[in-house]
Amino acid sequence: MGRPPDPARREATLVRATDYVLAHGLAGLSLRPLAAALDTSPRMLLYDFGSKQELVAAVLAEARRRGATRLAANLPAEAGSPEERLRGIWAWMSAPERAPFVRLFFEVHADGLVHPENYPDRAEAITDWFDTLGTTFRDITTGPDDTATPTLVMAVVRGLLFDLTNTGDRHRTDHALDRFCELLRP
Repeated sequence: MGRPPDPARREATLVRATDYVLAHGLAGLSLRPLAAALDTSPRMLLYDFGSKQELVAAVLAEARRRGATRLAANLPAEAGSPEERLRGIWAWMSAPERAPFVRLFFEVHADGLVHPENYPDRAEAITDWFDTLGTTFRDITTGPDDTATPTLVMAVVRGLLFDLTNTGDRHRTDHALDRFCELLRP
């Protein structure tokens, strides 16, 4: 009879594995180097998570949870204008300390285009933002069923983040956000 699972160890391993993936990405992720970095063994990773794919799914869910929690805690006050709220979201999401989350987000979505079976909930990572952005920008939506406004805001921010991540051109991407903000003014 084997040792029963230890949820506390699994949770601690998940936190450290998520930190590792945020620092190193998913491309070429192998259990041996991951286990060595976490001071455990590949066998223990498989014992705790069942498979490499389940470990990756748990890491991505944890990274999304962290990002959503931090964004929710840093959303600009609703009292500001839509422009001020968008600028606040952009400033927070494009900050250098968020770069590991942004890189992982794009890595998963790019790989998911080729291997969608590896990321069965990747669409959730996008649609989860609808409620948050719909609430944040409810004063410029057409109503509670408006998914176009949050989609547009998300598409602009995501596009600018992709551009910033690839080019490092902060000035141009900030200027592009300024231009989009002008379009939000009444």
